Amino acid sequence: MQLKDFNYHLPPELIATHPTAKRDQSRLLVLDKATGAIEHKHFFDLIDYLKTGDLLVANNSKVIPARLLGKKSTGGVVEVFLSKNLGKNWECLIKGRVKAGVKIILSKKLNAEIVEVVGEGISLVKFNLTSAEFMKEVEVIGHTPLPPYIIKKRSQAELTSDKKNYQTVYAENLKKGSVAVPTAGLHFTPGLIKKIKAKGVGVEYLTLHVGLGTFLPVKTEKIEEYKIHSEYAEVSAELIKKIIETKKRGGRIIAVGTTTTRTLEFVFKNLDIKNCLKIKN
Repeated sequence: MQLKDFNYHLPPELIATHPTAKRDQSRLLVLDKATGAIEHKHFFDLIDYLKTGDLLVANNSKVIPARLLGKKSTGGVVEVFLSKNLGKNWECLIKGRVKAGVKIILSKKLNAEIVEVVGEGISLVKFNLTSAEFMKEVEVIGHTPLPPYIIKKRSQAELTSDKKNYQTVYAENLKKGSVAVPTAGLHFTPGLIKKIKAKGVGVEYLTLHVGLGTFLPVKTEKIEEYKIHSEYAEVSAELIKKIIETKKRGGRIIAVGTTTTRTLEFVFKNLDIKNCLKIKN
């Protein structure tokens, strides 16, 4: 497949830059795969397309305020975009000219040092705070990782409210790690989830921390040659078992968004499911 095959024109005026007043009132496009017919609905109409016995699976990863703004010790402005916690260091996307050994002041408490410049704007970065202290400070000084075309149209008050709006209602505090929100889940509300469960549809969660690959452009002409960044995913044996049981009963698995879809595809393609669950033939 060629990169140019994916080019299309998206008029700027059709790009939403602000959330709807109520999440589930966003628009929903429904495609009938059998006939090709298209319907224009609202997200709260989703319940009409779910059936008793189905299982809806969503991604409960929580977005961290991954954009950190700082200055080099020499005075130059630098943006440090958190990508992946590697334990001792973080993999970060750096906006600004840096080299190994450069120190960056991010706040009165938090400093960073460039350990290694990997390439394509990516560096390994060491921070001066321990894990718990580091995340606490990031929550205070960090900015929501919105796309640049949205940030340009934001007031300071809106940037503050984005920390809440740019999360799914079911994101868990113990599942922090995404640098971008699993967007398909943004439109659910507690009320809609309650109605879905009342209809006899199961609702379960897995975790996939959306990573740097979401932001980096594809730079190869042939899609197959592009090496995308890896992402952390977590799927419980209990969820795998419920998926298998749902399929056996004739129910459908409804994956909320591409993050959930690719996680389930990877698990059922690459893992020995029977051995994981110790299921006897």
